[in-house]
Amino acid sequence: MKFAVVQFGGSNCDQDTYHVLTDVCGVDTDLVWYKDGLRRPYDAVVLPGGFSYGDYLRAGAIAARTPVMAEIIRHAKSGGLVLGICNGAQIGSEAGLVPGTFTLNAYPKFISRHVYLRVENTTSPFTGLYREGEVIRVPIAHKEGRYVAEDDVIARLNGDGRVAFRFCDEHGNITPESNPNGSAQNITGVLSEAGNVLAMMPHPERASECALGSEDGVKIFNSMIAHIEEHGHRGPTR
Repeated sequence: MKFAVVQFGGSNCDQDTYHVLTDVCGVDTDLVWYKDGLRRPYDAVVLPGGFSYGDYLRAGAIAARTPVMAEIIRHAKSGGLVLGICNGAQIGSEAGLVPGTFTLNAYPKFISRHVYLRVENTTSPFTGLYREGEVIRVPIAHKEGRYVAEDDVIARLNGDGRVAFRFCDEHGNITPESNPNGSAQNITGVLSEAGNVLAMMPHPERASECALGSEDGVKIFNSMIAHIEEHGHRGPTR
């Protein structure tokens, strides 16, 4: 099993994600500089958080147009897993890996704090170890994290079970008060049509060890590992 964490100019959560995958989860993981491309087959690719290219133009817009993203799109189309976290989610949406976009927060300021998420889907490669409706505590750190999409796209996501996470309160209630950035219907984790790509704004790598105050996020990485173990290299995801 082989994972890749792709580094862009301005990535700053790459080492954190690499640490969780290698030292916490025990997965053989490469740090891949974007100019080097995917030089070997990978079971999963992670686009980490940060501020790629200073978030110029739009967050993730420049990184989404680098040559390595064409390789990652091919990887996803072949059934390989792709996880985009925060800036990685922005890159993924800009590259068309998931529908909709992550844009400026409703109140346009940077937010950095723990939030509660409700697990909406437990059949994806990223959420298989959670319980449906489980409430987890994971930090956010973004200024452009508000998820928006056309009404018909939102309806399709809901109908197809492609919402992975929603912001909620500590009891699992989906309320305006529990939505820190104004995301449509509190959505903060979106799956691709095939289910093998997840774009999420919260940082599971920052909630993967007890010392960090929460281990709720590590189940995302362990779910990916379990899925690959069950289905094999680049197996079907839906």
